[in-house]
Amino acid sequence: MTYNIAIDGPAGAGKSTIAKRVSGELSFIYVDTGAMYRSIALYLLRKDISATDVETVKVALEDIEIAIQYVNGEQHVLLNGEDVSGQIRTEEVGNMASKSSALPCVRAKLLELQKKLAREHDVVMDGRDIGTNILPDAQLKIYLTASVDTRASRRYKELIEKGTDCDLEAIKKDIEQRDYQDMHRETAPLMQAKDAVYLDSSDMTIDQVVEKIKSLAK
Repeated sequence: MTYNIAIDGPAGAGKSTIAKRVSGELSFIYVDTGAMYRSIALYLLRKDISATDVETVKVALEDIEIAIQYVNGEQHVLLNGEDVSGQIRTEEVGNMASKSSALPCVRAKLLELQKKLAREHDVVMDGRDIGTNILPDAQLKIYLTASVDTRASRRYKELIEKGTDCDLEAIKKDIEQRDYQDMHRETAPLMQAKDAVYLDSSDMTIDQVVEKIKSLAK
């Protein structure tokens, strides 16, 4: 029987960083569901399709093939055979993913792929509705969060280190807006699963969060 760990939480809570570390240290497979949604968002942006144009999105989804590959333990996301792992990390793609991932047709497209990975492997999966919707039977569920100020300053530092010119207040507003979108969407809104462990990382280091989750899993 496989062992599944579901990590949910708002944008910028450090889910991907933590999930990658935990999966590596437990020798599990890391499934970055956000990257899958971002790949679809990238396709829609390239084709200039609005997330509000649901019928056009439905048609476009028929031409989208998402695959996950692991190279030396690193996850690579393929969009119609093209490795887009680097291109899906922009703010523009993130904002589009927040809108398009609310569409039931987009979620249905990726749901079976995500469930199949969890049936076949020990996985750590992170996203917005993993514990509530995608892996409701996961043996361990974590709701990972941090204050808006903490999340904004983390994102700001990350972008500055990459040499990207950015504004802290604008990032803060963007995070607040994305939180609202994610929590109020009709389909699979962001919420804490009833049996999830609430983990606020505002005053914790990455190492401390990783150790906490590993101890809960054991």
